[in-house]
Amino acid sequence: MRVDVEKATDRGYGTPEPLRLGAVIIGVLVLDALVTLALEVLYLPTYIGTVAFPLSAVLAGVVNVALVMGVRSVTHRIGAALLPLGAWTFGFLICSFTGPGGDIMLGTDWRTLLLLICGLVPPLLYLYFRINAGLFGR
Repeated sequence: MRVDVEKATDRGYGTPEPLRLGAVIIGVLVLDALVTLALEVLYLPTYIGTVAFPLSAVLAGVVNVALVMGVRSVTHRIGAALLPLGAWTFGFLICSFTGPGGDIMLGTDWRTLLLLICGLVPPLLYLYFRINAGLFGR
């Protein structure tokens, strides 16, 4: 009696689907973008003495580049790499609207603009140079 191994292992009933770990990692990084934005907005009006010192705006660029690098380590799709930045931008826009009591989390001063620029420009430049790395190397 002869048993065909390919047909015996081909039956897949009862076996669970493998967990898509890449999608879970991307979801955690998108959630992390929202959490870090909340901390950046919270610490944006920091002062040293009488001088405004928005260190969280500078850290926003570093953190967002790290989030994009994390997504790029899981997948090479550009749309997926932009997901943390999309979530960060959506959270930024939500924080710029007034709340139910008329409170606003982001003021209308130069620190808010600095947070927006520092949060978006470095990761977008990182993606631009990573995508076009072969074009500049010749």
